[in-house]
Amino acid sequence: MSSPTGADPRPEIHRTADGDWVVAGRRCRACAEPVAYAWPRCPACGAEVEVAHFGPRGTVWSSTVVRIAVPGHTPPYALAYVDLDDGPRVLAHVAGDEPAPIGGAAWLIGASDDGDLQVEVAR
Repeated sequence: MSSPTGADPRPEIHRTADGDWVVAGRRCRACAEPVAYAWPRCPACGAEVEVAHFGPRGTVWSSTVVRIAVPGHTPPYALAYVDLDDGPRVLAHVAGDEPAPIGGAAWLIGASDDGDLQVEVAR
């Protein structure tokens, strides 16, 4: 699925005043569905959305190690889907080349030089 605007599909992240990284997304005003992107309406029910910030902590839902070449990335590298606390599920790069433990604690640590969302995971 591409972004609703045709822009970069990766979530936008910001640093809070406390120094934590958060994903800038939207939450539905009607059904409270969290979305990691700037959708103009709720993808679940079509209602209006409002700006919301998610993170910096979450839980690893799934993880893998990519061992094939993809433009702009040198294998091997680890990826994980992370369910942000009270927020959406996001795809992020994990430090190292080992899969993150499913159910493990994760926290946002910023974006790579290429703009990829990065997390650190408790091992």
